Amino acid sequence: MTTERWVRIVAGFFILLSLSLGVEASPFFVNANWLWFTAFVGANLFQSGFTRFCPLESILRKLGVKSACGRD
Repeated sequence: MTTERWVRIVAGFFILLSLSLGVEASPFFVNANWLWFTAFVGANLFQSGFTRFCPLESILRKLGVKSACGRD
C-alpha cells in the first residue's frame, strides 16, 4: 500500500474512534472532549490539502512506505 492510502485509512480510523468516544449517543461514550481530536484530524487533512505537508506521510516515508507518485 502507498502512503496516501495509509493516511486515508489512519485518518478515517481516528475520526471514527474519536466520534465513538465523544458523541453521547454512542455506547462507547467517554467524554465530549474527544471531539477536539476529531477537529484536529480534520484540520490537519484540510491544511495538508493546501500545503502538501502531512506529518503521518513523513513518518510513513521514513518507515519505507512508497508514495503513489514516486516522490520518495
